[in-house]
Amino acid sequence: MGVAGMFAGMALAFAGYFGGFGAFLLVAALGAVGFVVGRFLEGDMDFGDFFRSRDERRR
Repeated sequence: MGVAGMFAGMALAFAGYFGGFGAFLLVAALGAVGFVVGRFLEGDMDFGDFFRSRDERRR
């Protein structure tokens, strides 16, 4: 997991350096979307997790 984080950080650094702040934000947003989609595909997350309140998750 640490290696994946290192690669994500390097991608953000390159985007920020060569593309500016807008490219940095775009890469960060697409990385977050990719992370969520990956969690869905692995089965670690359900679609209903976004719509439940915090109290229901703890039960």
